[in-house]
Amino acid sequence: MAGLFSADIENRGLILDPRTKLFVMLTLVIFALGGTGSGFAAVRCGTIVISVLPVVLLVTAKQYRKAAFCGGAYALIKAAEILLAPNVNGVLSSLLGMCCMIFVRLMPGLIMGAYTLSATTVSEFIAAMHRMHIPQQITIPMSVMFRFFPTVLEEISAINTAMKMRDIQIGGKHAGKIIEYRLVPLMVCTVNIGSELSAAALTRGLGTKVRRTNICKIGFHVQDVVVLILTAALYGLWLLGICEVIE
Repeated sequence: MAGLFSADIENRGLILDPRTKLFVMLTLVIFALGGTGSGFAAVRCGTIVISVLPVVLLVTAKQYRKAAFCGGAYALIKAAEILLAPNVNGVLSSLLGMCCMIFVRLMPGLIMGAYTLSATTVSEFIAAMHRMHIPQQITIPMSVMFRFFPTVLEEISAINTAMKMRDIQIGGKHAGKIIEYRLVPLMVCTVNIGSELSAAALTRGLGTKVRRTNICKIGFHVQDVVVLILTAALYGLWLLGICEVIE
């Protein structure tokens, strides 16, 4: 589970600039999560294509199991929304339609976020933020976030292992102690991890007013241009729909 958010620079497949990943994520939030342009058939089809893009990126990063799980779950829920929900009546129809809509809108952005965290190092992210002239008040918290989730997942795994040795689990002899022995240590670890990562970021000079140097090289390549054009085409379809050129 921790590997989903840990940056693996040796097996990240198609190398994209961090700004390209952020642009794709922003597009998914606008169109998939926000439902922008859902009144136009072309935009709806384009949104589905862009929603599948994070799964393709996971495949290029050789994360086949995660890609199969995420892609299969998205396809199953999307099929249920299109085929099953309209054919069910009553309260079940409303509940099924609402659940499908929520997951279909949330999943593409979550998958892209997981891929971004697993395929982007902190140095690359900070370099990209500096290239875009993002204020440090935004750069520092987001750079801390890149290390926060992998570290927390590692702590969860360690806590789970320790509790299994003590038979503190659902169905075990001490199932009633799950909250006390799992949740409390996790909350304490979460607070400590946040404080330590913030201190580490400031120690590396992220909070100084002097312009920092960065040996990490980033830039746009052919694959970035292809992904950017494919993603920007969705905005073009939306504008054509607003101008009543397409339906």
